[in-house]
Amino acid sequence: MKVIISWSGGKDSCLSLYRALDDGLKPVCLLNIATRDGEDFRVHGLDPKIIIDQAKALELPIVQRTASWESYEQVFKETVEEIKCKLGAEGVVFGDILLEEHRRWTARVCEELGVKAFSPLYGEDEKKLMTEFLDAGFEAMIVCVKLDKLSEDLLGRIFDRELIKALENAGIDPCGEYGEYHTLVLDGPIFKKRIEVLEGQIEHIPRGYAVFNIHGWRLVEKRFGD
Repeated sequence: MKVIISWSGGKDSCLSLYRALDDGLKPVCLLNIATRDGEDFRVHGLDPKIIIDQAKALELPIVQRTASWESYEQVFKETVEEIKCKLGAEGVVFGDILLEEHRRWTARVCEELGVKAFSPLYGEDEKKLMTEFLDAGFEAMIVCVKLDKLSEDLLGRIFDRELIKALENAGIDPCGEYGEYHTLVLDGPIFKKRIEVLEGQIEHIPRGYAVFNIHGWRLVEKRFGD
């Protein structure tokens, strides 16, 4: 079945793509919708252009749109309908794990569009999912934290097992499913190139978040065996 991958650039959507490929689904494109942070449109505080380069590293087409929180559903539905007509998509893959409200939203919207909603991670143990992500060979960087939950010192840190343990000890959901933190995937077994971060700085954005604003990066060839 041809599917659209709902894509944030983070670990959950990436693991969902990995699972979808393993299940024999055929991604026709990534779909990324940037939302407004202050005067700019961002993806978890990031420049949307880095998400485009991420798609290049995966060698997958990407459709990128912008929306306000109020217009998000309309933009999502219009874009999925467009991809459905042009590329023959029959389903959409989402990275939801815990949030029943969002899973119901995806099911409703997809039903209205006449496509199937897939949530390959939903309801699974969060720690096991993150262990699977790392064991598969993915590499991700912490790029956004909610300041009333986590310190901005985590920004720019590579996601690893020590961090999973630290999150658990602090009573934080290991997947950050409640918005405690967000990641950017830099490399992994389905990446044809990897993203090398060259420069970034910590910035505070609305709604009590801090981000690692990456403004220097490049795609690099992977060494044999990567």
